[in-house]
Amino acid sequence: MRLAVPVAASNLLMIGMGAVDQLLIGHYGTAEFAAVGLANPWIFGTVMFANGILLGLDPIIAQAHGAGDGLRSARALHSGLVLAALLAIPVAVAWWFTEPVLIAMGQDPELAARSAVFVRAQMPSIPFFLGNTVLSRYLQNREHVKQTVVVMSVANVVNALAAWSLIYGRFGAPELGILGAGLATTCARIASALTLIAWTRAFRLYDGAWEPFSKRAFDWRGQLEVLRLGVPIAFQTCTEMWAFGMASFIAGPLGAVQLAAHQVAMQYASLTFMIPLGISQAVTIRAGNLIGAGRHAEAARAGWLGIAGSAAFMAIAAVTFILGRNQLPHAFTSDAAVIAAAAAIFPIAGAFEVFDGTQAAACGMLRGMGRPLPATIANLAGYWAIALPLGGWLALRTALGLRGLWAGLCLGLIVVAVSLVLWLRRNPPRSPATA
Repeated sequence: MRLAVPVAASNLLMIGMGAVDQLLIGHYGTAEFAAVGLANPWIFGTVMFANGILLGLDPIIAQAHGAGDGLRSARALHSGLVLAALLAIPVAVAWWFTEPVLIAMGQDPELAARSAVFVRAQMPSIPFFLGNTVLSRYLQNREHVKQTVVVMSVANVVNALAAWSLIYGRFGAPELGILGAGLATTCARIASALTLIAWTRAFRLYDGAWEPFSKRAFDWRGQLEVLRLGVPIAFQTCTEMWAFGMASFIAGPLGAVQLAAHQVAMQYASLTFMIPLGISQAVTIRAGNLIGAGRHAEAARAGWLGIAGSAAFMAIAAVTFILGRNQLPHAFTSDAAVIAAAAAIFPIAGAFEVFDGTQAAACGMLRGMGRPLPATIANLAGYWAIALPLGGWLALRTALGLRGLWAGLCLGLIVVAVSLVLWLRRNPPRSPATA
């Protein structure tokens, strides 16, 4: 919990930036709100694959820290920064082609054009976002977790002020609507990265795990080690993210109202997920440190405690979703049709909350062990073989519509969570994966 609370808080602050954008743009216009709902899956489905590769630093640095090998942590940081710069290039190319990609996926051309404006405004933030990920992994896996809360607090203030100013034309700024929302996010990401760098230098958080940056950072063996662990992690995180992104694309043909309702439910699901995600990251850190120190039984205990804690929190969230289904949508929209459509799917969203928390913590344990492949396989089976085909058929071919889509997602999550728990019971941590 000492690790999980600040990490979860920083995750909530991170998702809070997107929630503020959604709140402001949702009351600006339904079409703009729907366009952001289409844009976000493309944004995160691309940049988070690159980000997932960089999560390959987790088992390397966590186990090195547990073993007292500061030099290995420092060299992993340098390799990660070089890799982040390289990964920013394909992400930027993907973002530039947002509009034709969305149109090719069958989305409304007008919504696709608005989405492209929102996405392209964020292109300058890509290297800062990925660089921030590398430095955060370096610090958090060395048990410096509180600093990210301060950094994300700064980013939230910057984002809120910039978004309010640029979307609605306040404080002397022009009224830019959806373009302003994208520019505000760029400002926040840049501020976040620069603040974390300044904090690390000012308080010498690199002490004990540092060497000067040199040509050694460009040694391909360092990047290859990160890639070896990071690519499966990227597929594990993105098979889930792409599945929910594809769900938004499935919701698109149902109409702007249904898409907006889907986006409201996804915002709340994403918000509550930040707590299990924080616990998951804490499990990765704690289990990785303990495995590096050769304390395998304690690592397994940390994983099971994390799974239990995540499931318990999400059970509370599920009850809140069900009881508050008619009130919760009002925060994001005043459109009565959107509110009614969102209220209809909140009980289903609540049903899969517990399983979402369970699988999140289980994935964190697998990352700490340096064994992300089982989670990738589970996600492919649960989401892509079950959730999307079934949910898409129920949404587009039956009278269930959006409720059918969410029912399919719920079943997929159940499959993923149960399969990961069973795998961990059969395969407890035994030895460092990066030894």
